[in-house]
Amino acid sequence: MSTENQNGSLQTTFNNAVATVQFGHPASNSFPRQLLDRLTAEINALSFNETISVVVLQSEGSKVFCSGASFDELLQVENEQQGTEFFSGFAHLINAMRNCSKLIIGRVQGKAVGGGVGIISACDYVLAIPESAVKLSELAIGIGPFVIEPAVSRKIGKAAMAEMTLAAHEWKSAEWALQNKLFSEIHTAQDLDNAVANFAQKLSSYNPEALSEMKKIIWEGTEYWESLLLERAAITGKLVLSDFSRNALTQFKK
Repeated sequence: MSTENQNGSLQTTFNNAVATVQFGHPASNSFPRQLLDRLTAEINALSFNETISVVVLQSEGSKVFCSGASFDELLQVENEQQGTEFFSGFAHLINAMRNCSKLIIGRVQGKAVGGGVGIISACDYVLAIPESAVKLSELAIGIGPFVIEPAVSRKIGKAAMAEMTLAAHEWKSAEWALQNKLFSEIHTAQDLDNAVANFAQKLSSYNPEALSEMKKIIWEGTEYWESLLLERAAITGKLVLSDFSRNALTQFKK
């Protein structure tokens, strides 16, 4: 299935028991709300697809995996309800990924910022390249990585999460991400696709029922995220209305 419009593109292809979902947006693979909703719906649909057992999540291009929320849409937020609604998009996506009955492999071919780091954290296994630096820049624009924090902290721990968050202007290297368990493997750009394909095919050769049960165990104890992430979206939705955030977002757009 493939969908494409001014709000970005989304395409799913199938190879045996592996579904590859690719998203893209002209603005550094950022996420307007419509694209978030489309990706969430696709993950939910694949969860019930009995012909697959593994999902590969990837993005277009070669330099940026995902730059997080759409700044254009953030600047259009006029009240707390709109702010909460926008950031709940990331909440719904992360919950869809953790609830998905299929194991999700992340293919990270470039840098990731903010919500992009949250999406990586919601993957079950991540293969990246040496250029795949990561950053949580939310404090620099007057908000915080509140919605994605549970997913990021679950992967790298509270201390590393705090380090990333407080050093809001600092890129963390792919090696740092590997050492802190955000990434599972690092490969050269030339080898990444083969590494992802080989791992996905090997994983999909296992008993699908065992994989599904393993997925439940991997995410055990996160059931409360259904309400927690939406509560966090409300916090962010309020903060994005501050004068600090308005000014910072405008500066970032220049």
